[in-house]
Amino acid sequence: MKKILLLLAFLPLCLWGNEGMWLPCCLSKQTQQIMKEMGLELSPSRLYNPGGAALANAVVSFGGFCSGVVVSADGLVFTNHHCGFDAIQQHSSVEHDYLRDGFVADSLSRELPNPDLFVSFLVRTENVTDRIVKAIPLSADETGRELIVDSISTLITQEAVQGDSLLHAEVSAFYAGNEYYLSVYKDYYDVRLVFAPPSSVGKFGGDTDNWVWPRHTGDFSVFRIYADKENEPAAYSPDNVPYHPDYFAPVSLGGYEQGSFCMTMGYPGTTSRYLSSFGVEERMNADNAAMINVRAIKQVIWKDAMNKHDDIRIKYASKYAQSANYWKNSIGMNEAIKELKVIEKKRKLEKQLQEWIRRNPEERSKYAQVLTELELGYRNRRKTARAMAYFSEAFANGPELITAALSVLNFDFEAEESDLERNMRRLLDIYVNMDLEIDKRVFVAMLKEYAAEVDAEFLPDVYPVIKKKFKGDYQAFVDDMYERSELGTPRGFERVVKADTTYVLFEDPAASFAIDMLVKFYEFNQSVSEANSKIEQNERLLNEAVREMEADKDFYPDANSTMRLSFGMVGGYSPGDAIEYTYYTTTKGIFDKIRQYKGDTDFEVLPSVVELLQRRDFGRYATKEGDMNVCFISDNDITGGNSGSGMFNGKGELIGLAFDGNWEAMSGDIVFEPKLQRCIGVDIRYVLYMIEKYGKASRLVDELKLVE
Repeated sequence: MKKILLLLAFLPLCLWGNEGMWLPCCLSKQTQQIMKEMGLELSPSRLYNPGGAALANAVVSFGGFCSGVVVSADGLVFTNHHCGFDAIQQHSSVEHDYLRDGFVADSLSRELPNPDLFVSFLVRTENVTDRIVKAIPLSADETGRELIVDSISTLITQEAVQGDSLLHAEVSAFYAGNEYYLSVYKDYYDVRLVFAPPSSVGKFGGDTDNWVWPRHTGDFSVFRIYADKENEPAAYSPDNVPYHPDYFAPVSLGGYEQGSFCMTMGYPGTTSRYLSSFGVEERMNADNAAMINVRAIKQVIWKDAMNKHDDIRIKYASKYAQSANYWKNSIGMNEAIKELKVIEKKRKLEKQLQEWIRRNPEERSKYAQVLTELELGYRNRRKTARAMAYFSEAFANGPELITAALSVLNFDFEAEESDLERNMRRLLDIYVNMDLEIDKRVFVAMLKEYAAEVDAEFLPDVYPVIKKKFKGDYQAFVDDMYERSELGTPRGFERVVKADTTYVLFEDPAASFAIDMLVKFYEFNQSVSEANSKIEQNERLLNEAVREMEADKDFYPDANSTMRLSFGMVGGYSPGDAIEYTYYTTTKGIFDKIRQYKGDTDFEVLPSVVELLQRRDFGRYATKEGDMNVCFISDNDITGGNSGSGMFNGKGELIGLAFDGNWEAMSGDIVFEPKLQRCIGVDIRYVLYMIEKYGKASRLVDELKLVE
């Protein structure tokens, strides 16, 4: 341990073991050495090895929005409960309430298919920067640059999958567009629900505990990948069989302790670590502010109805959880940006950059105006950016009638059969999970909130119509729209499909409103197109300049939904004076919170779960002290999209599933705070305990490769 601490003391900040979301394909010798010193026992080829057996082969992108890890020779996948929540909700009803009661399949035949769920395996990653950047003329403006990048990227992806229809490829920008990498994937489309704990386990603590430590949430669910008889991807069929992976992760029962090495592998969504101070200000005052204010109003309406009616609770459970998650994230981020003086830290770095440029102005002339141009660009679009953020939250992400109308307007009737079926299901899902009376209340609230938050110049033409025709009565306007529109039910779409000549889609009031919104949003974009181009260009130059200024450092790229590896140590932290948090929680804390929050639905637990925990029959999953750990924390660097990522020890054995960050470091997407930032994971022993003891699903545990 002393050797590790001495090593870390002499490393630059960007190379501390806990900071960085690294590409497994491209770990530098320096990073590899640090990981080894901290406790990694695997060679680089056992982490990532295209065509060979490696840990990366067991890591999946789950649905394109989460991560997961394959843990058995028969394709079992562990991920988070909140990642599987939508699938669990779709299978739930008042009669079979899998959200409340949980779900367990007692045989392969009882595992539940999910038509639109898929997992992606990374086949390989390749640096294609030279091929793309060399084709961009120095004289190209941002529009021209974008066209060239898109064209060459399309060509590269086509070449990468040529002759193999089972693969798909993507070229992603790194370092604000200074570098580009190709990722090739194989997707499996038959993914079935196997096990879900009750929400009082999987969501214990609810919104109250979300993004908070200490945590006692059993945030896990279990799925299985199915394939055809050749072990290749196939659409759902009763004839499909469990998928047999090239590699699956062993599961450790040995636990962890303070200072244990911990590594995560998954698909983090988006970070903005290199964003300018001006960009951080805009995110606070536009995107985050809109999300905080608009979603708070919408969620109160939803929650009120959900608390009164079980069918509404089930219908709205998934979208409420998704909305509330990033609503609270935005609140925490804005608070942390202020508390941790993130903008001041950014400005300090920018001042250092200016001084570096002045020391050698001729060689660094292309960076001379970067900060000036960024300040001007962000200032020029400030009001419009704020209006666009509120517009998106209030209308594009507000009333579901408008979401349905947009889906019908954009429906591609000439798509391939599989895409056509998927698009049809997604459209019908909107209707299945929508209540028109609730939606009307949301629509009225959104119209009021948008008008209250933006200047008059940003109001769409519908507002004068409401004022003149409906005497400013938003409720009357909404009631009239819902009464006259055919798009409140699938009937309108059916009339479009049947080419009903008595129905003109563009004259439907909901479709007409949606079209007006699209036009207005286009006008917004056009009005700030020049500022957007300047900002994109100069954020890229800023990224390049900072990396050139600190060329001795080993920089990691921002997250962009490609596979990443992060590493660190298990350990507690101190969020304030005289406050010390240990690195794990136990089932005792569940009972403490039940008593502390008596009557709060976030902390209600099914009697059957309470009885199980009270028996303390933890068996081989207990700690040395005879307790059951529920969650633990490490200083691994994660963000949204990492949910469900495997947390591995130095031998590559699974010890937990990452599912959250902590409140004190909610600005972590912008600046990593090594003393505060923590990754919260559910202990894999608690996962297995719940599967075996609560779900009585020993057959699933028997599939695993357990390391005692």
